[in-house]
Amino acid sequence: MEKFKTIVVEDVSLELKGTLSIIRNDIPEIEVIGTAQTEREFWALIDGGACPDLVLLDLGLGGSTTVGVDICRKLTQKENSGVKVLVFTGELLNEKLWADVLDAGAHGIVLKTGELLTRSEVMDVMSGKHYVFNEPVLEKLVERFRKAVTDEKLQRSASIEYEIDEYDERFLRHLALGYTKDMISELRTMPFSSKSLEKRQADLVSRLFPEGEQRGVNVTRLVVRAIELHIIDPSNLIADE
Repeated sequence: MEKFKTIVVEDVSLELKGTLSIIRNDIPEIEVIGTAQTEREFWALIDGGACPDLVLLDLGLGGSTTVGVDICRKLTQKENSGVKVLVFTGELLNEKLWADVLDAGAHGIVLKTGELLTRSEVMDVMSGKHYVFNEPVLEKLVERFRKAVTDEKLQRSASIEYEIDEYDERFLRHLALGYTKDMISELRTMPFSSKSLEKRQADLVSRLFPEGEQRGVNVTRLVVRAIELHIIDPSNLIADE
């Protein structure tokens, strides 16, 4: 593969030297045309005429975890940019940040752990692949995938066993979000009056609790029970419009 121009964005001098060493020893196709340790330095390179094919981007610049995401978004949205962004970051636990930078247009994420940056990941990005990850990211994704599949299976089983329809689920979900029955009755997706919702709540209590435990069940206990039975997912509580 022909050489391609790259800017390395990294705010820690020692880690910048390490990245440049990896490039020099393992990825001869890369021609480093500039390095930047701050957002200002990066845009100064771009405004000065630097035209990288690839930006190796750290996310936590100057103590901020959002600067790298902002750089990625602005860079990939520039008209006729065509530049590819591979994130090379030490943000090992901030999964939301990974999602944010992918939404901002990054082509992949390599965590600074395990095998670090390899030629194959860089070549995958340069060949046009999206969602290029190294082993630590893939392990997290597979773990989340397995959990999501298991949770969906449990939710389907609970819905069948306790005869939960879409309105029951929606009602319980909005109760978990702190909505009152009056507020829920005003949702476009819930064509019921407050009085009807009172009856639905009582019916849910009779279905979800054993006969000897139904007395005195309040909204909080009902919601907790729905979570325990996997009828609603506490990590995915999203309100309807």
